[in-house]
Amino acid sequence: MAVEEEQLRKWRLILGSHQQQEGTGATLNEIDLQVDRTLEALYDSEKTGGLGASSPNVSRWLGDIRTFFPSSVVQVMQQDALKRLNLTQMLFEKEMLENVEPDVHLVATLMTLSRVIPDKTKDTARQVVRKVVEQLMKKLAEPTRQAISGSLNRSARNTRPRHNEINWGATILKNLKHYQPEYKTIIPENRVGYGHKRSSLKDVVLCLDQSGSMGSSVVYSGIFGSVMASIPAIKTKMVVFDTAVADLTEELADPVDLLFGVQLGGGTDINLALTYCQQIITKPADTVLVLITDLYESGNASEMRLRATELVAAGVQLVVLLALNDDGAPSYDHRHAQFLANIGVPVFACTPDKFPDLMGAALTKQDIGLWAAKEELMIKR
Repeated sequence: MAVEEEQLRKWRLILGSHQQQEGTGATLNEIDLQVDRTLEALYDSEKTGGLGASSPNVSRWLGDIRTFFPSSVVQVMQQDALKRLNLTQMLFEKEMLENVEPDVHLVATLMTLSRVIPDKTKDTARQVVRKVVEQLMKKLAEPTRQAISGSLNRSARNTRPRHNEINWGATILKNLKHYQPEYKTIIPENRVGYGHKRSSLKDVVLCLDQSGSMGSSVVYSGIFGSVMASIPAIKTKMVVFDTAVADLTEELADPVDLLFGVQLGGGTDINLALTYCQQIITKPADTVLVLITDLYESGNASEMRLRATELVAAGVQLVVLLALNDDGAPSYDHRHAQFLANIGVPVFACTPDKFPDLMGAALTKQDIGLWAAKEELMIKR
């Protein structure tokens, strides 16, 4: 009986108060009634008038949802409130920002509004962005460094070292199976040497579409760009574009400054961006160019295709990510995706947890198409 009552309670909360007479007949306690009013303010807003226009009402509602729901649900409800009730204005109020649950989508919204946020709110907005950045850095920085540094170390390892180049620790570990008990020694059939160190083994160019649809992808790209900029073995550059191109490489030291340097919205000139990337690439055969865009080109499409073809012919390893986020399958231009796949450019969407391994594979010149297929990502052929 208790199970049935709990199911009726849940259905009552799902259906809302206007269904009570013809629905479940379930009775709610005081806490459930508060939860019901909180849900009703958002999802039955046409009937109830929503959260109201005053700041206290919105602030109270934000506090309520954080009381009654886990943070993952709070983030969804905040996004729904921004969309359904047009509450973007609430982000202009300091007390509102202090009550919201920071997440990637909220950061993307703040990036979109960065040029119009009032001065009194800018410091609070930066604090919100910094909180999300710090959370993502803790989660993503070490896996990225390990994947990239490990791949480069393996690719640079010297398998025919001179005596003074032998890495004795690695050599002993590799040859333990050749231990000779009677001689109490190891026969080193395979010698491992130190890699030939250089200040920069590879160059990486992250080229980001900053049109409005790419918001969360830009946030993740900024985080990864900052992490890669801290790895001595690679030289990382960051380029963002809409109908103009901006080089944000100098901002990579502080991802918060970098994200506030992005202006989401506007058109998309991929051709212009690829033309700029051609100019800053000095070692084509040792460069990975990651173009993050949905491929909806509003510039010269034929020239864009020509630029991509030239980059591939020059030896640049070009990878196109239709999205770099957890949002699922993106909308994209299938014609351009098919053209790029036909000239050997891998085109797919990537989740943030897979990106470190993607970069490790790209920097060691693995077949990224095969890698993406193995990882069950959305490879397009």
